[in-house]
Amino acid sequence: MTESVEQVAEKLGLFARVGLFYRQVVSELRKVVWPTRNQLTTYTAVVLVFVTFIIAVVSVIDFVLTKVVFWVFG
Repeated sequence: MTESVEQVAEKLGLFARVGLFYRQVVSELRKVVWPTRNQLTTYTAVVLVFVTFIIAVVSVIDFVLTKVVFWVFG
């Protein structure tokens, strides 16, 4: 019968658990596929354009609702 990671961690001391956690974090970070500089620049530009567009839409809706409220309640 094999033991789970949680069962093994419970048997270890504090420093051994911290070391195990650190090794697992490093192991997972090695699996990450990091974007290239070109991809990062493209993704950043897309996000900035999208956020700017959403800000503009919300601002227009806010402006229209403000005018409607002032017109109704004058």
